[in-house]
Amino acid sequence: MHQGATGAVRLSCVASLQVCLQNGKALVTRLILGMSGVVWVASLAAGISVLGSYANTPGTVAHAAPAEWPSSSRLTRAPGHPTLVMVLYPHCPCAKAIIGELAVLLARTPPMKTTHVLFHRPAGVAHDWHRTPLWSEAAAIPGVTVSVDQHGVEARCFGVATSGHTLLYDGQGRLQFSGGITASRGHAGDNVGRASLVALLQQRPAARQVTSVFGCSLIEPPTAAGAVVQ
Repeated sequence: MHQGATGAVRLSCVASLQVCLQNGKALVTRLILGMSGVVWVASLAAGISVLGSYANTPGTVAHAAPAEWPSSSRLTRAPGHPTLVMVLYPHCPCAKAIIGELAVLLARTPPMKTTHVLFHRPAGVAHDWHRTPLWSEAAAIPGVTVSVDQHGVEARCFGVATSGHTLLYDGQGRLQFSGGITASRGHAGDNVGRASLVALLQQRPAARQVTSVFGCSLIEPPTAAGAVVQ
């Protein structure tokens, strides 16, 4: 009897130990999964924060846009009428939203005699490097003239260093607006830049005459960044 009782006790202890081990493994597994979930959520939050910061942090421009129409520019303008100039990097993922905002802008304002959209073309690229779908999209906007800015010559004339930089000069060649027409990188929708240009072209007071520019760098493409106009 004594030996049988002892064996039963041993079996009971073994069974209890096995249950403890199983519970311990389950607890460890839950802890690992829980920690993994925390790490995943933290990583996701950090990634979202970085992307948000990237989309909304503006950079700098080469120099301030000239207050008067630059005499070194080869672009044409109609004296007595406003002239709009935009410079784009043809492979910039942000440019589609910018072109869309330009289309909205021009649809809400009196017909422009001169609107230039320049596609930046650096040295050492294929002859058709600039002919992306963005070129066709810009050319399809009524009143827009698209052309190539070879080696960024015109961009330098106007102090432009970031894709999407838009400038408005009045009929006397005086600068009225310099900046971007999207609220952040690649973001389409209402924004102070577009609204200000609409107001100016409708001969109303504008909220801003200077806004931040969000797009790819023309100095070190294809780095995408924003630009704060000085």
